[in-house]
Amino acid sequence: MNNMSDVSFASHGNALARELSLEAVRQKAPAVFAASAHERTSPRYTFIPTERVLAGLINVGFMPVDARQTHTRSTSLAHARHIVRLRRRVETVQLNDSVLEVLFLNSHDGTSAYQLRVGIFRVVCTNGLIVSRTAFPTQCVRHRGNIVDEVVIGALQMTERFETLAAQIEHMEQRRLPKDEQLQFAERALELRFQRGAESGLEPAQLLTCRRVQDVGDDLWRVTNRIQENLLRGGLRRRTVTGRLIRTRSITAIAQDVRINSGLWDLAMGVLAA
Repeated sequence: MNNMSDVSFASHGNALARELSLEAVRQKAPAVFAASAHERTSPRYTFIPTERVLAGLINVGFMPVDARQTHTRSTSLAHARHIVRLRRRVETVQLNDSVLEVLFLNSHDGTSAYQLRVGIFRVVCTNGLIVSRTAFPTQCVRHRGNIVDEVVIGALQMTERFETLAAQIEHMEQRRLPKDEQLQFAERALELRFQRGAESGLEPAQLLTCRRVQDVGDDLWRVTNRIQENLLRGGLRRRTVTGRLIRTRSITAIAQDVRINSGLWDLAMGVLAA
């Protein structure tokens, strides 16, 4: 297995982030400006640099607020998987403590299509929830054909559903969870990271720990955010099967971040529907 330092979807930027200049994007994610595709891609692969797609998104009213890319030994920096977080310049959907975003992912090594997902950046912390495919279908565009137009149209279509997503978040804020329901939710969420939650060495109650005063509360929205942060940020003390006491590591790999975030969102929607 290759040693790798991957990048997660969690944001580590200013909560009230301003638009990034293209030079700032280049410094954070040089793969956005790749000049060619990786040599291992097939002849059918249509190379269009992320820079051109980003320009198309900017032209229709989006602005980049953060960018990241993976760092692996097996892939060059110029072709690595990367992500750009985008917001609308003029946002008409207002939430109490969050900002809705479109997440744009790509790579130039043939390992992924252009992908658009919806993210929720919470102002009071550095975490970014990712809405699941079930609740908000992901837009995937293959590296063929009129890529720029397809991605731009897909991003605009996603924002048309922002109001629906905002309504779900408001319902989560209104849904109160008694302590026993919180523990049941945390127990199911624990299995998103550990296949056998009961053997993880963690207690579900640890996922309910507050890391800031803004997270104190028994509504579904705050409970979900507390659990998400504790699952992804790590730092929780647990005992291994050999009895050694260690702390959980933060989740940094893109695939795991997406899987856990999406699963957690589906669990929360299940609680909301109950």
